Amino acid sequence: MSNASPKTSFKGRIGALIGILLMALSLRAAVVSVPPLLARIQDDIEFTEFTIGLLATLAPIVFACFGLLTPRLIRAFGLEKTLISAVVLAVLGQVARVFTTDVYAFLGLSVIALAGYGMGNVVLPPLVKKYFPDRIGLVTSGYVTMLAVGTWMAPQFSVPLANASDWQISIGSWALLSTIVLVPWIIQLLADRKVDRPNQPAHASAGAAGTITRINPWKSKVAWGLAIFLAGNSAQTYVYFTWLPPYLQDRGLSELSAGNMLALFAILGLPVSLLVPLWVPRLKNPIIAVLIFTACWVAGHLGIYLSPTSGTILWVCLAGLGQGTFAIALLMMNLRSRTTYGSGVLSGFAQGLGYAGAGIVPLLFGVVQKSSGSWGPAFAMLGVCVVVMLVGAIIINPSRTIEDSVPGGGKAGGLERIG
Repeated sequence: MSNASPKTSFKGRIGALIGILLMALSLRAAVVSVPPLLARIQDDIEFTEFTIGLLATLAPIVFACFGLLTPRLIRAFGLEKTLISAVVLAVLGQVARVFTTDVYAFLGLSVIALAGYGMGNVVLPPLVKKYFPDRIGLVTSGYVTMLAVGTWMAPQFSVPLANASDWQISIGSWALLSTIVLVPWIIQLLADRKVDRPNQPAHASAGAAGTITRINPWKSKVAWGLAIFLAGNSAQTYVYFTWLPPYLQDRGLSELSAGNMLALFAILGLPVSLLVPLWVPRLKNPIIAVLIFTACWVAGHLGIYLSPTSGTILWVCLAGLGQGTFAIALLMMNLRSRTTYGSGVLSGFAQGLGYAGAGIVPLLFGVVQKSSGSWGPAFAMLGVCVVVMLVGAIIINPSRTIEDSVPGGGKAGGLERIG
């Protein structure tokens, strides 16, 4: 399943480990640092309901586009150069947007920042595969945990930072965290000048003389299954991040209580992020874990809809634990690939199509609620997302990899020889 060598210590790979963890910590900053400060930002930038909605849909749309593009960049320039380009885009976009007073310029510069983070989303799994093929579960646990911490940290500290300075410094300061990502990677690359860490091991990539193997994910059941699984999962998460506070306020909770429930939902991604990568690789059938977390999602959805003001903490906790399905999706990018290159292709395809599908749902959720005048039909959409997620889980449950589409290569089933 992995191109792993016998287990070794982390010696010689510390820079890569720190770089992976810091990159994961910074990935959600551009997305979640702005919403808590929108009221202040509107004093300087004229946001409307339309542009606020557009801002909310930017992340999944940009992540989708760059999810599909990034494997090509990895193939052309390598993992590390693609990562450095991602960090540069993220920093430039975040810093530049604090100096504009035009809403569409702000949105455009946000796209640049999100493009960098979208590339980072895709690069992380193959980086784990390349530098830690012997410790995929452990390192994945670490970086998914940092992803959860970053998702909680940015909205938690954005308001205090703005209170101590202004909104520009608050949202711009997260660019510093992204800049720091470069330091351990520069150290690692300098240390690796005489170390061979191939992006695609010879035993998995070589075909006929003078050729290399190109994976076509559009013809891979594994790639389609993971994309479907990620779409169903992420759609539920984006609905909660977008609509949980407005829904709870509409049902009678205060603004503060509704915000606290969203923070609780976000932080519950932390314990499952620690658990999943250490537990799921031991399962012969990962769908068992999927079913457990799906039960949490379903119980949370039903509780929040049927009893939003009674037992709210319990329902939000259950839905929050359901986010274990996202950690499973990230883990599967390495468990369902044998090579660093395969992991990158699978990561890009699954996140590209997955985020594209997920990005539509929060918008439709609001449209359905407004047109029907009821939250019931909107919540029914979450049931559809659960079904979609389970369909993807069934497809990726068998122990096969994206490279297995056609054993030994060939044009059918997902592998082509080029060169």
